[in-house]
Amino acid sequence: MSATPAGSAARETARADAWVWAVRLFSSRAAATAACKGGHVHVNGARAKPAQPVRVGDKIEATTPGGVRVVVVRRVISKRVGAPVAVECYEDHSPPPPPREVRLSMPRRDPGSGRPTKRDRRTLDRFRGR
Repeated sequence: MSATPAGSAARETARADAWVWAVRLFSSRAAATAACKGGHVHVNGARAKPAQPVRVGDKIEATTPGGVRVVVVRRVISKRVGAPVAVECYEDHSPPPPPREVRLSMPRRDPGSGRPTKRDRRTLDRFRGR
């Protein structure tokens, strides 16, 4: 029999998908699980499966709908909490978002121009370097 009570193990670790959902990196638990399965969540540089344990001090890199987030775990939680409490559970080391001018300068097709032809697609592929 171990010297620690069974309840304390839950406080030391949490599932990766539950933790990133609990600290509000993803809007739903299902989205967090799908991100883990899709390889969009990394714990200490390695791809995280949904049930991978997360501990204090772990570095988590998550590609969220809002962009790339890099956080270090300060407190382990497994239940979703309010935004002010969630911010206290991690240190944010995320890169700053790109300037607005860069985001707007991306080339876009004109609305209503229809589906690109094969020639258009090949020109786009050459432009993107594929």
